[in-house]
This record gives sequence, C-alpha cells and structure tokens, in this order.
Amino acid sequence: MDKLNVCLINDSFPPAIDGVANAVTNYADIIAREYGSPTVVTPYYPEADDSVYPFPVLRYPSVDMTKFVGYRAGLPFSPELMKKLEDARFDIIHSHCPITSTMLARSLRDRIDVPVVFTYHTKFDIDIANAVRSRLLQEGAARLLVENISACDEVWTVSNGAGENLRKLGYQGEYRVMPNGVDFPRGRVDGKLISEVTGGFDLPEKLPVFLFVGRMMWYKGIRIILDALKMLADEGRDFRMVFVGGGGDKEEIVAYTRQLQLDGRVLFSDPIRDRERIRAWYCRADLFLFPSTFDTNGLVVREAAACGLGSVLVAGSCAAEDVRDGVSGLLIEEKAASMAAKLRELLGAPGSMRRVGEGAQREIYISWESAVKNAYERYGVVIENYRMGRYPKHDGLTDDFFHGMAGWMDALNRSREVQQQIRSAMQLQSLLERRRELQRQFRDSIESNVEELRNELTEERRRINEQLSEFYRQLDRFH
Repeated sequence: MDKLNVCLINDSFPPAIDGVANAVTNYADIIAREYGSPTVVTPYYPEADDSVYPFPVLRYPSVDMTKFVGYRAGLPFSPELMKKLEDARFDIIHSHCPITSTMLARSLRDRIDVPVVFTYHTKFDIDIANAVRSRLLQEGAARLLVENISACDEVWTVSNGAGENLRKLGYQGEYRVMPNGVDFPRGRVDGKLISEVTGGFDLPEKLPVFLFVGRMMWYKGIRIILDALKMLADEGRDFRMVFVGGGGDKEEIVAYTRQLQLDGRVLFSDPIRDRERIRAWYCRADLFLFPSTFDTNGLVVREAAACGLGSVLVAGSCAAEDVRDGVSGLLIEEKAASMAAKLRELLGAPGSMRRVGEGAQREIYISWESAVKNAYERYGVVIENYRMGRYPKHDGLTDDFFHGMAGWMDALNRSREVQQQIRSAMQLQSLLERRRELQRQFRDSIESNVEELRNELTEERRRINEQLSEFYRQLDRFH
C-alpha cells in the first residue's frame, strides 16, 4: 500500500502518561518508521519537549484541569491550528478520544474532506461518573460523546468488552475490534538492570513478589488487592506487593495500606517513564495482579505477558479476553476473598505462577508492530470506502454545528490573510514612499552639489582670467 499522511489526534500525549498516550506514541513511531508520515495533534503542555520525536507534534491551546480530571483540557477550535492542519494535506484522520479530539477531527474533516476513524480505548461511562455527579449532566455528557463517535466514518474498539460498553452508552452503529499491542519484545531484560531498578526495595529472594503497574485509582480494583493481601497477612503468610504508578487516589491508597497494617509488605514506586525500567519490574515479579473491570484492553497484562509474567484477572473483564484460565492467566471473581483464595493456592504451588507466565507469553502477547500493521492496512480500506461514498452522510444537527465552526475558522483565517495582505500593502506603500523620498533627497543633493561645483568653477575661472590679464599687462610693460 502507498505511504499515507496520517493525522493522529488525542487528548493525552507525553508528558501526560496513560495507556492511550502510549498507544498514540506507538502508532506514530511505527507509521513514521514503516508506513508513512504521521502528525500527532494534542493539547499544549508547558513542560512538553516534542523535539525528541521523529514526527511532528502540533499543540493547540489548553487549560489546566489536572486537579479535576488529571489532564489539561484542550480548546479545539483554534483557527491557527486549523490552518496548519489544512496545509498538511492528510489522507486520513484517526481520533483516539471521543470528546475534544473528535470535535477537532470533525471540524478538520469538514475542511479537507477525508475520513475520520475513531478508536474507543476507555470506559467513558466511568470517567463521566467520576467527573460529573449530576445524573442529568452525566446523561447529557454521554449523549454528546455518543453523537461525536457516531459522526465518525469508522469506529474501532480495542476489545469486544469495549464494544459492549460503547453499546451501553447508547452507540448503535457498527464497530470493528482492533486490539492494541505491546512495545516490549518477548523476553527478559538483563539481570543487572533488574538489580539496579529494584535494588532499593526490600524484596527478599525467597518471598513471592506481586506487582501492579498503572494509574493509582480505586476503580482499577486496587481495594480488592489490598483486602486480599490483608487476609493473607492475617494468616501469617509473607510476601511483597509493589505498586508502580501515580494517580489521583494514590494518597488514599497509601493511607488505606497503613490502616490495614501492610506497611513493609506493600511498597510503592513513583511512575516510571523509561520502558526498559518498567520491563525490569515485570521481570522481577512472580505474578501480576490486575482485578480491574474498568480497563477496556488491559495493555499492562500483555506487557507482563511479554516478560513471561502471568496475571490474576477478573473473569469476564476486558483484560481477561482471550485468556485461558490456568494456562495463559488466572481468573477470579470480582471480590477480595476470591483473589485471596487464588493467591493462597499459588503460594502453595509456586511453579504454577511460572507456567502461567510462559503460557501468557505464548498465547496473548501481541506486538505494536502487528497492531499498527493491521490498522494501517485498514486505513486503506477506510479511505477507499469514503471515496466511494459507502459511509453515511454527515448531515445531523451536530454536523451543522461543526460545519459552522469549520467555516468560522476558515473565514477568520481568510480575514487574517486579507489583513496580512493589507498590512503588507501598507508596508509596501510606506517603502515606496520612503524610496521616493530618498530619490528626491538624492536629486536635491546632486543638484545642490552641481550648483556648488558650478559656483566653484565660475570663481576659479574668474581667478584664472584675472591672472591671465595681469600676465598680459606685465608682458606689455616688458615690450
């Protein structure tokens, strides 16, 4: 397939770190390396350093909402940004967030007439419930979200469970499951790196080490982990549990850990951005605990699998899709007692943890190279379908709004171009007037110099004539 110019839009991107930011980064990296020309479009962050990427990153205005939702909120209707995006001549737009990113995607589509693909990564009903307390406002936000998604030309989900959640929100269109991948290769990191990364933690060699990597939020099932570990500790069983990550609930989680008197057994690490150092933690652990029913894909589960680390998951969760119980993962009910029972069983048969890790590495691992290759091949189909008119027309009420916004931004840009042309014309007029003034001054200067020179010549001629007259008088006397 021909190289494509791809616009990747998302609300989060480094320095903001989450699963979707990681997905967009890998899409851009691999497209730039293998398939075409990606451009990432994302809200402005004051500490961002986009010079480190082998692809352009366009930032648009944002406001700081980190205290409320953990991110900066983008302001997508930027005429300056729209002008840059129009000039980029994209073949396809891929949005990874259903709110401001997709608003921008829809406005851009109206201007450049190319298809919009949307990927549903996150259970937004939970995010909406956490951000908005009013039931009425929650329903309004969900309707806006579904209208935005429905307006896209093709919708992808990262798992079947994510698609079911999208249906729950009210989405009635078609969707295609396109799983995300893992940017880890299969295998373990060097033992020296493992020792360097984990050496500052109290991890006795003979004790089992359990691990969680991700955002420290209660809805990730963290209370189930802590309550289950409390049950084991009360039975006199020893272990180590390491949480790697940050998030809005971390202080409460640390406080609850102390309340359960799990200090010393449960340890915390700050977020780690270096991917090799995160791999080191996966390679040091004996089991990954991830009882989350929030995540739509459970990317960390596949990261663990890449390192030969098995996971304990809630049966029926999105993270547990394609996992065979006892072979490529371990399934429990969504309650602490069930996790405690499973961990108790494994502590009595430690070899089972290793075998499940090997099964996970063999069966559920998928690389980002494979995931992006599948997506890129589908891009070609989407573009052809769009050109052939196989997608529904965009003529709803919200489409009228985005058509109006796109027109407004275009009109504003045109107005600015006219203003710039006027300013340029005025500058040119000023330069011409200055040029004429300099020419006049030059002519005056020349005329003045010529007159002065003429006077000097006349005076010189007079003196010479006087001298000649005197010479002739003297000559007559001599004769």
